[in-house]
Amino acid sequence: MFTTQKPWIIFTDGASSGNPGPGGWGAITISPSGQVLELGGAEAHTTNNRMELISAIQALQKTQDRGASIEVYTDSTYVIRGITQWIWGWKKKGWVTTEGKPVANAELWQQLASQTLGRKVKWNHVRGHCGIPGNERADEIAVHYSKGGRPSLFHGSLENYPISILDLSRIATANAENSNSAKKKSTSPKKAYSYLSCVDGHLRSHATWSDCEKQVQGRSGARYRKATSAEDEESSLKSWGFSLSDLKK
Repeated sequence: MFTTQKPWIIFTDGASSGNPGPGGWGAITISPSGQVLELGGAEAHTTNNRMELISAIQALQKTQDRGASIEVYTDSTYVIRGITQWIWGWKKKGWVTTEGKPVANAELWQQLASQTLGRKVKWNHVRGHCGIPGNERADEIAVHYSKGGRPSLFHGSLENYPISILDLSRIATANAENSNSAKKKSTSPKKAYSYLSCVDGHLRSHATWSDCEKQVQGRSGARYRKATSAEDEESSLKSWGFSLSDLKK
């Protein structure tokens, strides 16, 4: 049973030069009791995605109390979508993609899944380089390691930590700015390329919303989405764990 104590707070980030190339990762954990631990490491030949995953894995491994809830803050949509959406389809298909290819970084995804199993973990997306103290510091550590450096890492009480790590107010502001920017880019809704539906594991594409609505209305667990282009359609299918070959029109 989960406790009602304060959650662990985690910031993670990864970096690489060349992608693949020399890389580094950085993370910060804040325990419910107010202890701060900075973490970091490097790999000589790696990718940014691998560094993002390793950062999250290493940070979660430091949260010893498996009964406490955890708040993870990362600027990696790859990590968030993978652990909350894509991983279920990968497991079902035996860790191969919808195209039949091995899932990239499968061993790291399995390690991350193991760290979250049976735990209350909330994944929060933050925009990178927007002045969010925890994200900025995690990025600084990751970049330092990627360039062959050995940064001094803090370990001690939150009271003595020189960064306002729990100042999360900038997150809401950054998200609002991002939303407003997106609205300015498109003053009118994009025309639909197709409407996708998934009911009881059966995937279909519809020419009109009316046809899609008839398919999903009143069906428990039904999913649906408008695609604005062929690329958007394919991306949407992948987020559901499918490919174009699974689609019925």
